[in-house]
Amino acid sequence: MTDTNPYAITQEPYYLSTGNEIQLFEAAWQAKLPVMLKGPTGCGKTRFVQHMAWRLKRPLVTVACHEDLFASDLLGRYLLQHDETVWVDGPLTRAVRMGAICYLDEIVEARKDTTVVIHPLTDDRRMLSIEKKGEVLKAHADFMLVISYNPGYQSVLKDLKQSTRQRFVGMQFDYPPADQEARIVAQEGGVAPEMAARLVTLAGKIRNIREQGLTEGASTRLLIYAAHLIQRGIEPRQACRTAVCLPLTDDDRLQETLEDLMADLF
Repeated sequence: MTDTNPYAITQEPYYLSTGNEIQLFEAAWQAKLPVMLKGPTGCGKTRFVQHMAWRLKRPLVTVACHEDLFASDLLGRYLLQHDETVWVDGPLTRAVRMGAICYLDEIVEARKDTTVVIHPLTDDRRMLSIEKKGEVLKAHADFMLVISYNPGYQSVLKDLKQSTRQRFVGMQFDYPPADQEARIVAQEGGVAPEMAARLVTLAGKIRNIREQGLTEGASTRLLIYAAHLIQRGIEPRQACRTAVCLPLTDDDRLQETLEDLMADLF
């Protein structure tokens, strides 16, 4: 991998380990095992994958999955260029060829008939079938497939099929312990440790009222957003309202509850 590779991560992404997740991921990569990351939105799954790509010195190809994601979007397609038809690899095919880590973010959002194309890559075959080209591609020795999803959004219509789930080793993520989360917010958001601790305290209170109607608690990512605003001179309550409360809900009653929580801290 060279610095000219557009998928290369040349600077270490900040990541604070909370357990043995780094050791587990490295062992999975060495064993050529695909990995499934489970955890709430904004808890650090994507940052962890970025950190591991840097640590393992592998390119990182990320795909944000959605319901209109077709197999051809992953594999590639023929396109017309300069009056001739040429094949253009999709992100999954590129990752397989160059030995990258391919990260399919929020895999449950993708069409089920699309996710089937990854199955041959997740067992000892480690192969990718490109039917439009009549090509069967053997994965590079360093290739790794990583998927993530948020179990909190599971439903009958949006869940991983057992035939897909049982092809991966699973790693569970959650929001870090309060002291570690405060370190992350201070580092990433550029605020003083005391302010970071207050933001984390607010997040803890918000996460405790999920049963009142919030579908998600305040994520570490949103706390970092608030910290960025505070660091640039925005008053803390306004920063929290803008970066944390308004993105979480449109419900007026819940917004009043969140305002009360902010008033206690700021």
